Amino acid sequence: MHDCAEHSVTPRYSQAIVQMAERLGIALPASIIRRLSGVQRVPIAWQDELWEAFCSASDDPLIGLKLGLEIQVGHLDSLGMLLVTCDTFGEALEELIEYAPVIGDGGEFRLHRTDGQAFIDYEPHLSIRRAERVEAVLGSMLNLSRWATGGRFQPSGIWLAHAPLAEVERYAALVGCPVHFNAGCNHLGFAADQLELQQIQANGALRDHLRRLADQTLAELGHHSLSAEVQRLVTAHPRWGKERVAEQLHLSGRHLNRRLAEEGLSFKTLRESVLQAMACEALRGDQRVADIAEQLGFSDENAFIRAFRRWQGVTPARFRTSLQNA
Repeated sequence: MHDCAEHSVTPRYSQAIVQMAERLGIALPASIIRRLSGVQRVPIAWQDELWEAFCSASDDPLIGLKLGLEIQVGHLDSLGMLLVTCDTFGEALEELIEYAPVIGDGGEFRLHRTDGQAFIDYEPHLSIRRAERVEAVLGSMLNLSRWATGGRFQPSGIWLAHAPLAEVERYAALVGCPVHFNAGCNHLGFAADQLELQQIQANGALRDHLRRLADQTLAELGHHSLSAEVQRLVTAHPRWGKERVAEQLHLSGRHLNRRLAEEGLSFKTLRESVLQAMACEALRGDQRVADIAEQLGFSDENAFIRAFRRWQGVTPARFRTSLQNA
């Protein structure tokens, strides 16, 4: 689904991993470290390799969470400074949602409220070391939220879609708040009135300057391209068809296809590439094939099996077996 030439991560975040590995005496392949030197952006495939090497060489299953809790503002490129110079915590979260691709293409953020609580959701688009990387993201959000508000931010909990990677007590000791697993989502929760918390480094003039830099970075990365918007919408709503996606983009279905054709693409091929990647990722877990088919918007299990065989050359069952035997 991702083209490494377009989808990337800031090298500053990659360097945070390298620096932690050096401090802990974790040996990373010299070839991976050399590639990171002097690059303006790190392709997603390289970042995948770095995470796999980092986690494989560590004997700590919570290494991702610990990395997140040590992330500094500078590791998040210009977006880190933009977030902490906002007036309020809520404003910072709005900037994070809009400008997250400045840091990398690993996932998207959303904010929702219910019953006096607010939740910043993280939806990952990752296949390699997904759990560890999600924990790193939520750990960094927690750490920087506390720092930016002078320690006044008080989380109500962290919710993770995956099972615990270590004893639950270790999580609570590290993050200082309840941690919930197999939650069907990844988010950080807090009382909604904390959105009004003032930030200790608020600086309106610097914030406006950094926002212009972030706009420029997004434009250079092509994140305003129509195909990228379509990919994000299909990933978030795999059951949606062309007309529903077009409606969200304020286009007609015909106009959407015409615009995509200018990029050498079609809605059908884009949607199928997203669904293929999501199907392969889902089959790594223990979901029933019928449930995956329903989740991805297929009319029935057989329709999904036919599509998957066309994509991968094997049935979902055979694909899952090959993963287990690898």
